[in-house]
Amino acid sequence: MISARAILLFIAIIAGATAAYANVPIIVETGAGRRTVMKLCSDASDQLRKGDIAGAKRDVDAALRIDPRLWPALYDRAQIFRRQGKYELAIQDCNEALRQYPGFVEAALFRNGQQAVRDAKAACSIMAWKDEDMIDTLAAAYAETGDFDSAVRYVAQALAIKGISPEDEKVFREHLAWFQQRKRIPVSQ
Repeated sequence: MISARAILLFIAIIAGATAAYANVPIIVETGAGRRTVMKLCSDASDQLRKGDIAGAKRDVDAALRIDPRLWPALYDRAQIFRRQGKYELAIQDCNEALRQYPGFVEAALFRNGQQAVRDAKAACSIMAWKDEDMIDTLAAAYAETGDFDSAVRYVAQALAIKGISPEDEKVFREHLAWFQQRKRIPVSQ
């Protein structure tokens, strides 16, 4: 029978190897009874990516009824609020998500433009400038500060990442068009 120490050592080795390549997944500890809430949260994230705001809201609301402090669900709800133009509510949820998990970079980006640029640059560095979503986030942060030349440069860099999804490419091209017109990303994005 494998001892608990052997299992922990194996996990530590795998975690160390993963960290060395900066591909550390965000892990939310869950027990067997929390699978439902995490599935709802995951489904809400998928629905948001596909543009199904109503479906995402339904699932995130159900997840938050089960666990009102679940930071991934709070962040998903903030994304929904942002798309609905309810910025104060989005910021409130991001602040609460940050209280639950202070290292959550995406939620930190809602604070202000200059802070968003600093945080996004740090996140891009952590991800070795290979995460197209992080680079696009940096571009959006620059646009929020009015530095559209940097926004154009970074969204172009995000588009140059090999293997980006067709959905991401479409979104990044829309962002590029806005930045070239010296405009921020509109609320409906």
